[in-house]
Amino acid sequence: MAPKLKKTPLHRVHRRLGAKMVEFAGWEMPVQYRGVIEEHLAVRNRAGLFDISHMGEVEISGTGALDLCQWLTANDASRMKQGQAQYNLLLNEDGGIVDDIVVYRLGEDRFLLCVNAANTDKDFQWLRQKAAGKAAVEDRSLQYVQLALQGPLAQEILQPLTAVPLQEVEPFHFALGEVTGISCLIARTGYTGEDGFELYCDPAHGETLWSRLLEAGTDAGLKPAGLGARDTLRLERALPLYGHELSEGTTPLEAGLEWVTKFSKGAFLGRESLLRQKEQGIQRKVVGLEMTEPGIPRSHYPILKQGVVIGEVTSGTKSPTLGRAIAMGYVKTGEAGVGNRVAVEIRGRQAAARIVALPFYRRGETKRSG
Repeated sequence: MAPKLKKTPLHRVHRRLGAKMVEFAGWEMPVQYRGVIEEHLAVRNRAGLFDISHMGEVEISGTGALDLCQWLTANDASRMKQGQAQYNLLLNEDGGIVDDIVVYRLGEDRFLLCVNAANTDKDFQWLRQKAAGKAAVEDRSLQYVQLALQGPLAQEILQPLTAVPLQEVEPFHFALGEVTGISCLIARTGYTGEDGFELYCDPAHGETLWSRLLEAGTDAGLKPAGLGARDTLRLERALPLYGHELSEGTTPLEAGLEWVTKFSKGAFLGRESLLRQKEQGIQRKVVGLEMTEPGIPRSHYPILKQGVVIGEVTSGTKSPTLGRAIAMGYVKTGEAGVGNRVAVEIRGRQAAARIVALPFYRRGETKRSG
């Protein structure tokens, strides 16, 4: 018997809005409301509202909290001041990626880790085991609803609802304040490649916050958006997805995330393995692909050069913004040069593609209307 799917506190809202619901990481989640392309273009051109309450939250606190964060992650958490957020990686002994996370510094000795839904239990147990009593590690996932208001009009929509001066909240910073009278952590973070905010609040107020945000954004064209658009948006910006571009068998060096990995901070789990890999040279590398013949590349499709397999697609779609098929994948390092002409095997047929620079899309570039 299949385990019962979890539901976010906004499940009834999604049903009322006519969302198409699917299983994702053990949760029943909205994949789309009116259509993936419509929702995607709303975020690129105006704004979209996502329920991302399936994401996990783990709090680390106590005098050993910073030391634990420093030991178990790749980035340098000591650089954060209270009110800052940081993209980071949990690593294992081999330098493999246990998860990619966002760390919020709530206080001198208090950190909140936003982790991937599929990894919440794994990450919590991993952190608690490694803490060995030197810091408190608590799963706070049931204490938060998380909404993502994303798009170029996000600040314009949100500002009338809060006294927090949003223009002063820089990217990867956050403020604590009220939104329509509801206490929230208001973070200028996101997973779409657009400006926007992620709002954390008590689950009891989740439906109210969602409804008030949608109502406030009606005239600006705010649309509810599902996981389908979230995936196409993040792929255009070449943001990795755990289980696709990232895994415990993938290192930050292979994944193009050496910028996250601060060797200068001193000892951390996996550091020696990563230094060895850096010295020896990586054997594979993440790349961007653009199809030059018809066909949409999907996860696990082989990437070939002159008929020989040189890698594999990790994520692919037809880009709603760019109007062409794109993908990310891993190829042998020697084949990873921009401009290299390759092929993707799509249902037994080899379709031509070329390796292109990442990301595929940057904020402010030409967008299709929608």
